[in-house]
Parts: sequence; structure tokens; C-alpha cells
Amino acid sequence: MLADVLCYAVDEGTSKLIDFATLTGSCVVALGEDYTGVFTNNQEWCDQLMKSAEATGEKAWQMPMCDSFNDQLKSDIADCKNVGTRWGGAITAAKFLEKFVSNTPWIHCDIAGPAFRTDSKPEREGGASGVMIRSVVNLLKATAS
Repeated sequence: MLADVLCYAVDEGTSKLIDFATLTGSCVVALGEDYTGVFTNNQEWCDQLMKSAEATGEKAWQMPMCDSFNDQLKSDIADCKNVGTRWGGAITAAKFLEKFVSNTPWIHCDIAGPAFRTDSKPEREGGASGVMIRSVVNLLKATAS
């Protein structure tokens, strides 16, 4: 599970995190098949990725991470639930993942829409897209110097 991997990375002392997942259909409903939904607990880190996405021509849209969505994860039995209501499902899913990153700067990219293109267009082929790879490579180059 993605939450386990995030927790493990934090326990191992990583300084920053970016995860990619086809996490929710809700993000596709909100943003369509061309945009990656971007969620974060650290605006500065997110701004760097968004700048990189813009520079590489990849479509990403930052989504809100309002604390009010935490209410949907409350449980009478467990520490938290892993699903909320139907409304704001992509945000609730990101809020769930956020519980496993502590204070480590983190970005979650919900690539459910653009990860697999259902058709070809003049500017791109259909099929698996490798979405956000160019953005991350560009970001890593920029932050390594």
C-alpha cells in the first residue's frame, strides 16, 4: 500500500517525497484525462514541481488540502478510515496519505486521468503516457545544482 511506502520513506529519513498514483477516479472527474492533480503539505516544494511541469509542458493542477476534509477520515473504531464521502474524494484520499508523511515535505500526484490515454491526438500517442516523468527529471536537475 502507498501509505506503507510513504511511512517507510519517512522512517528511513528522506528529506522530501513525491508519490505518483492512479489513486482516484474522483480526480479524473474533477480534472479530466489531461491534467494531473497535485496535492501537498509544503507549498515551496509544490511550487518547484509546478514550475517544472510548466517548463516541460506537462499539465498539472494544484488541488486544495483543506483540513476540513480530515473529518471524513474520522473513525469510531480505527485511527482513521481510508475513504470519505463521495464529495471531494481526491482531496480526501490525499488527506489520508498525508497522515503517513509526518512533517516531511511531500507532493502527491494523482495521475489517474493522464496515466493512460484512451486515444491518440496529433500531439501525442494513445496508451501509457509516462506522465510527470519529464517534470520530475527537470525538477531533480534543477534541485541538484
